[in-house]
Amino acid sequence: MGLGGISIWQLLIVLAIVILLFGTKRLRNFGSDLGNAVKGFRKAMDTNDQDTSDQDKADPAQLEEQDNDIIEGKAEKTKQKDSKK
Repeated sequence: MGLGGISIWQLLIVLAIVILLFGTKRLRNFGSDLGNAVKGFRKAMDTNDQDTSDQDKADPAQLEEQDNDIIEGKAEKTKQKDSKK
């Protein structure tokens, strides 16, 4: 028995059918495209991790100044049109 009740011979037959249908060149291109996608994903995740670590290293006084910003304005209630007539 192999993976989940599939024997090695069944896997080889499926592999042979896939190679006959798509050809080795197209499968090679698919493999390289998949590899590039994984590399891009890892790179994006690494840059995301670096961005969050940069925020952790920020000067606490500077962060405190950003938190104390005051937004001045006046809140007004607006009339909503009654959609049910």
